[in-house]
Amino acid sequence: MEYPQYNPKSDNLPLSDEELSTLDDMLAKLPSDSAMNIEALDGYLSALLLSPTPLHELPGSDWLPTVWGGDAEEGQAENFPFASGKQKKRVILLVLRHLNSIAVNWANQPEAWEPIFSVAELDAEDLTDAGDWALGFLSAVDLAPGAWKPLFEGNDTAALLNPITLLGGDDDGAPTDAKARDALSRAALDGVLALYAQRQHGSAP
Repeated sequence: MEYPQYNPKSDNLPLSDEELSTLDDMLAKLPSDSAMNIEALDGYLSALLLSPTPLHELPGSDWLPTVWGGDAEEGQAENFPFASGKQKKRVILLVLRHLNSIAVNWANQPEAWEPIFSVAELDAEDLTDAGDWALGFLSAVDLAPGAWKPLFEGNDTAALLNPITLLGGDDDGAPTDAKARDALSRAALDGVLALYAQRQHGSAP
């Protein structure tokens, strides 16, 4: 099928909590080990919006299939891993709406933005864990590593991205303590907003 491109001028129709849950459930039930959950998707879309490569210039086929782990290979049904073209279009529509709502939120009320992180209660305290979110973010980075390289190496931007690298990387540097991961997760949120602000003022690579 022909994939739509991201249109930053689309009407803003944020997903309700029920629709977010529906999207998460639809992705979870796909017969693909690489399909994202809603947290990873939220991180993935956030990174796409921050990418030095403008998202609206990329064909949808360059980034949408990554959400569900890739399209059908030889010998598989045309719409794999989806049961039908209708189901696939439904997921794409929900993904695009969520993408647009993140962009609008950043543009209008960035301080009110709430990324989708895991939350667990420990000693009557809510602790966040952005591990899956960071994995999704880095999946978007992997689509254009050359474009992202200056950001991960720049004096003003590397520190902003470091919490995401620690949480989503495959090295042994990430802490396992829940409170330490909560602190990193909050730093990741602050880093993304700071990077977005730099981009808006033209000071990021």
